[in-house]
Amino acid sequence: MTDSKAWFRRFHPAAPGAPRLLCFPHAGGTASYFHSLSAALAPAVDVLAVQYPGRQDRHAEPLVDDLFLLADRLAEVVAAEVTGPTAFFGHSMGASLAFEVARRLGAGPIGLFASGRRAPASFAGGPVPERSDDELLADVRRIGGTDPRVLAHPELLRLVLPVLRNDFKAAETYHYRPGPDVGCPVFALFGDSDPRVTEAEARRWAEHTSGPFELKAFPGGHFYLNDNLEEVGGLIGERLTQWTGEPLASDQQ
Repeated sequence: MTDSKAWFRRFHPAAPGAPRLLCFPHAGGTASYFHSLSAALAPAVDVLAVQYPGRQDRHAEPLVDDLFLLADRLAEVVAAEVTGPTAFFGHSMGASLAFEVARRLGAGPIGLFASGRRAPASFAGGPVPERSDDELLADVRRIGGTDPRVLAHPELLRLVLPVLRNDFKAAETYHYRPGPDVGCPVFALFGDSDPRVTEAEARRWAEHTSGPFELKAFPGGHFYLNDNLEEVGGLIGERLTQWTGEPLASDQQ
């Protein structure tokens, strides 16, 4: 399946002419992670969340453990299906994927929000050590973001563990391939106590755009978004207004 019904989820209706925000989930994540962000931005912003193969209603499809291959597939679908002013929001692994998709599109997005992820130049590549299930789950618990009840339920764990292992491999084997970057504005966001990304690593996103760059820290860890939804949503709305040059529908009352 390569059409929008397979790849994208829209949780709330948007106002006519609303700018679009295409959201890319983290490793082990699903489109539904962005349901709350969609609710916070609707109807002023048309939020579409990417559903990766191999999970939820796409569980019968093969998982993809290579971000470059996944970016190739997604770029083709985005180019064919997503029209109008569109910004990208990628969290963690999703930030690297959003960046790689943007590189593959001629016109590209109007802006890129890179959340909770080191800049591409910080990834040098190289072998990734094999980890046992217990070691992988310990890492998942350390960064949060996965319901502890799922991790404690043997049957549910049996379903999610292959997805986690697949995505962690994709995220950890990702490395920057030199070449044209992006020309759109890039806004890097991160949690000030995130064990996965430092301020210096987040700031290096500036190296990957010829456009404006901004950086903002939020209180919290790797999943800072969960506790800062209102502030992040307000920031997204402000930047979409700036990048499109048009007020959001909610500002036209």
